[in-house]
Amino acid sequence: MSKKLLFLLDGMALAYRAHFAFINSRLKNSEGIPTGPVLGFANTLEKMLDEEKPTHIAVAWDTHEPTFRHEEDEDYKANRPPQPEELTIGIPLIKEMVKAWGITNIEQDGYEADDIIGTIASGANADDVDVMLVTPDKDFMQLVHDHIRMMKPDNNNGGFNIIDREGVKDYFGVYPEQVIDVLAMIGDTSDNIPGVPGIGKKGAPKLIKKYGSLEKAIEDAPNISGKRAREGLMEYGEQALHAKFMVTIKTDVPETEDWEELEWKGADKKELGLFFKRMEFRTLTKKYLGEEGPVASKDGDQVDLFGSFKEEAPKQELDEDKVNYELVNSLDEVKKLAEQFKEKKEFCFDTETDSPDPVSAGLVGISLTATPGTGYYIPVNVEGGLDEKEVIEILRPLFENEESTKVAHNYKFDYLMLKRAGIEIKGKAFDTMVAAYLIDANQRLKMDELAKSLLNYKPVPIEELIGKGKKQISMAELKPEDVYLYACEDSDITLRLYEILSDKLKEDELEEIAYTVDYPLMEVLADMEYKGVKLDTDMLAAFSRELDKDLKELEKQIYDKAGEEFNINSPQQLGTILFEKMDLPAGKKTKTGQYSTAESVLTKLAAKYEMPSLILDYRQLTKLKSTYVDALPELINEDTGRIHTEFNQSVAATGRLSSSNPNLQNIPIRTKRGREIRKAFIAEDGYKIMSADYSQVELRVIAHIAQDEAMMEAFKNKEDIHSRTAKEIFDLDSLDEVTADHRRKAKEVNFGIPYGVSAYGLASRLGIENNEGKEMIDQYFERFPNILNYINDTKEFAREHGYVKTLLGRRRYIPDIKSGNWNVRGFAERTAINMPIQGTAADIIKLAMINIHHWLKDNNKKSRMLLQVHDELIFEIHESELDEVPAKINELMETAFELEVPLDVDSGVAGNWLEAH
Repeated sequence: MSKKLLFLLDGMALAYRAHFAFINSRLKNSEGIPTGPVLGFANTLEKMLDEEKPTHIAVAWDTHEPTFRHEEDEDYKANRPPQPEELTIGIPLIKEMVKAWGITNIEQDGYEADDIIGTIASGANADDVDVMLVTPDKDFMQLVHDHIRMMKPDNNNGGFNIIDREGVKDYFGVYPEQVIDVLAMIGDTSDNIPGVPGIGKKGAPKLIKKYGSLEKAIEDAPNISGKRAREGLMEYGEQALHAKFMVTIKTDVPETEDWEELEWKGADKKELGLFFKRMEFRTLTKKYLGEEGPVASKDGDQVDLFGSFKEEAPKQELDEDKVNYELVNSLDEVKKLAEQFKEKKEFCFDTETDSPDPVSAGLVGISLTATPGTGYYIPVNVEGGLDEKEVIEILRPLFENEESTKVAHNYKFDYLMLKRAGIEIKGKAFDTMVAAYLIDANQRLKMDELAKSLLNYKPVPIEELIGKGKKQISMAELKPEDVYLYACEDSDITLRLYEILSDKLKEDELEEIAYTVDYPLMEVLADMEYKGVKLDTDMLAAFSRELDKDLKELEKQIYDKAGEEFNINSPQQLGTILFEKMDLPAGKKTKTGQYSTAESVLTKLAAKYEMPSLILDYRQLTKLKSTYVDALPELINEDTGRIHTEFNQSVAATGRLSSSNPNLQNIPIRTKRGREIRKAFIAEDGYKIMSADYSQVELRVIAHIAQDEAMMEAFKNKEDIHSRTAKEIFDLDSLDEVTADHRRKAKEVNFGIPYGVSAYGLASRLGIENNEGKEMIDQYFERFPNILNYINDTKEFAREHGYVKTLLGRRRYIPDIKSGNWNVRGFAERTAINMPIQGTAADIIKLAMINIHHWLKDNNKKSRMLLQVHDELIFEIHESELDEVPAKINELMETAFELEVPLDVDSGVAGNWLEAH
């Protein structure tokens, strides 16, 4: 070990951590200065200096100037919220304190603290000096070396974890030299650096260990067996290479202090003590000045809040002595429980299963509670459990009672599990996950996260029961005695969340949207997921063979054009062929030293050159084959013979539904080849597929919300809205004068301007000059003035209230609407303008789905709703009901919500989705 010990502190990260540690204390001195961040930082530094005794030390800071990363990517850190006011005040004070401690503050415009630390640490490592990086930021693990270790604050005990090379491997699954490749695949949402969708913290290390580097993984992507990794790397390889550049910490920042200049000779005790006295830190003042000093106050009350640096007050956890959780061991006890609960106006329930897939999972147990602090767990289908059918029959009256409210977290899952067991839940529903989503769609919605944020409670993690990764077991393998506390806690905590969230829904005027739209929709979506949709696997197999032939022919053409064979999926090799060998015009190389072969680059070149066009065709067909044609048949449920997607109603902040496992809302539609996929979605024997699609619903919503007379008149007269817009903005005498080019441009204007598109953006989309784009926008607002009024009024409402809302009252908070960063603020304004329109359109189709579902059910129809894809609904119509049901569906969709312009539906019936659309 070297006698020299250099400590390098990540100032900004530690300051933020100190801020959040004391955020609830609202600590201020008598000058009114918020001192929590300063105290947190002081306690960290004090503890470290006393225990570690460094010989050299510095604190590195970010500046407010753009860095080389911002120059490379204008979206870098663009989604970060503004710096809290307490830190804006506190950071200069922390720097003053650090200086009084005799420690060097270092910062340099154009670079981040990470780069300064990386440069100094690397120099010291070369001189065999022991270096300690003090930061909570995992990115620093790439710097760990023979003499470089990391001190990562431990959130549980207020201390630090020391991380060396083996510690990095334990954390990331790879050694430090491969951390950058893993980080590039994962991406960094906090810095707005996208990685590779579908590759997470578990998958990335496995790929990097196998291939050695990100670049090699991208080159061999078509041969990777895992579908998500294969498709992700093929489609987002360039994005990952860009991420690699962005996450790499520089170790060669020019004109940075040498480690030898950072020798620590101790604090100026008087200066430091006087600083602490001014801050009113009693304990620290006494240590450095020998006197007590006043005490900082919390909202005016004198309190002593000093101690070791920690996150917050310890969270509550399960204490068996403070709750009454019971394992139900007999059918007699189940009967008593059902009798006891039937008098309850509301109760909470949760199901335990052997799988997260509600269509194939087996039921393991049901927990119930109606009083906070209590819970009952009924195990079924496991050793020591009860008979499922007998339990279900006893509980049926309880769940089918229409007078009581049933509460659950992720209600749709539990509804589906009980439906498969034979119970159709009736009465009011309340989902704590959906309620939290309605209150603020930006917050974390898992029960554990809500328990921490709303109850200051840390539930038992499921991993404690079933493990994780390769060692994970099924809940069905556990004894009921090992499960019941966990299961009862789930119901109990959900009930406590219900008490808070139901009040908050009322306070925020969100009860109507909850009880008329989102809660009734849960049953509709569950039934759609349960039914699934049939696939024509023979058609997909034949299509796959066709695509194989097409891809081989494209490969041949590409190789002929290139004059050699190469890896078409390698951005490096492709860039060399296109821009060096074929000498096509290219933009500058990126700082990774590569030519960009992104879709946007190739699309521009394809207008003049054949080779980029062939590459785009090749990529499109490759994705089509791997993502849909070959993948969909693998997802057919063996028991039902159908494919069952999962509909998510608490993901998109606008209120739109999304689809996953598989995502059927991304089925291609823009190309002829892509549309062929829809031919594989077919009806059962005796049924037909029906497609019913809202026509231009968002433009109709805009017309209604903005009350624009010209636009409303066009819809009322059943005019083509794009032709009408073209007539107005090009100042034509009649609709007959509108050409196809006029209409194409007007369509872009219609869909772009109400969402905040700029003159530059419009010009780029249309391939015209910027001044022409500006002229079209000016003409648009002149002819449709109320649209501009809507835009301005909405931005003003968002600035005043912090949120915007749909016509039905759904909210979306816009935290960046007052950001000082014009780029961030501009994005927030566009979001504010978009949400009431897109969200209202989403609410309308949800209302239609609810009305159709109940009409089909109440009238005992055999026809069923299968899918929702954006503004389109897909049905399986029984042949005996073809004369009545399609017309009724159209009627219910067109009357789902009353606008001052008519809602219009395009529909068709055929043997498959493509022909019905």
